[in-house]
Amino acid sequence: MFLLIICVFSCQNSSTIEKEIANIKLDLQIERFDQIFGSSKPSDVPELKQNYPFLFSEKFADSVWIRRMDDPIQHLLNSAVDSVFKDFSSTEAEITSFYQHFKYHNKAFKVPRLVTVLSDVDYRNKVIVTDSIVLIALDNYLGEDHEFYASFYDYIKQNLDKSQLLPDLATAYAEQLIFQSKRSIFLDELIYFGKQLYLKDLWIPFKENHEKIGYTIDQYQWTEANEFYIWQYFVEKELLYDTNKKLLSRFITPAPFSRFNLELDSESPGRVGQYIGWQIIKSYMKNNPTSLFKMLQMEAVEIFNNAKFKPKK
Repeated sequence: MFLLIICVFSCQNSSTIEKEIANIKLDLQIERFDQIFGSSKPSDVPELKQNYPFLFSEKFADSVWIRRMDDPIQHLLNSAVDSVFKDFSSTEAEITSFYQHFKYHNKAFKVPRLVTVLSDVDYRNKVIVTDSIVLIALDNYLGEDHEFYASFYDYIKQNLDKSQLLPDLATAYAEQLIFQSKRSIFLDELIYFGKQLYLKDLWIPFKENHEKIGYTIDQYQWTEANEFYIWQYFVEKELLYDTNKKLLSRFITPAPFSRFNLELDSESPGRVGQYIGWQIIKSYMKNNPTSLFKMLQMEAVEIFNNAKFKPKK
């Protein structure tokens, strides 16, 4: 009965917070530069450069931009993006909700200028965030089966999907807020990416957990089911304080699978270390009355020593 009361109270409190967040007023407008440029004429270039100077390098003459307007590949990109984002209202609503949640946790935050662009499928720079401007390259979110991505590895194509736009936006902001004076041991990396994912819990709670980390449902369920054994492997192999940078490619950075050097490797998704770090941060915040921004500045060892983390068995 006591647990039921706690659960009901927690749900009611969460609902109250979400209502408060939904009422936060924002001066947010999304400028579809991808469409503006796609429908412009050569004579419009001077005005475009005046309105969007940050998108036009002075290194290039106007003739470069004029040729781009007539480029068949540019037309194909525009057509593909328009087919996926023909109705931009749902994406805009999610972006608005993200910024409402962000502002709830950072009262002084000022909404930047948001501009959608095309990047010739530069999937390493899908979202660029500055204090005043955010660029979102929509040609990186056309769906993993799109022909533009045919030459990419499957684990990369998997996240070139519309569902990853908000998680990518959250990641870009998280990278600006998280501070750790050093990232020299494996535990530092676990905690760093755990902080990123914890921020996504706060900023995009309307997204599923597998979307926050960029997994399929099956990949997330596998990692969740094997959480205890992944952690056991890290501990028994004494990896937490290891400085070997090869551990990053094995368990942290994007990869087709995680490398335990066991038969089960092919069953695992990449980046399971990020998932473990996420669970450690959640355990720390549950067991320690610490402000969000203080936690983001804390060193990995201090967090780990006080997290009381117990992996699910």
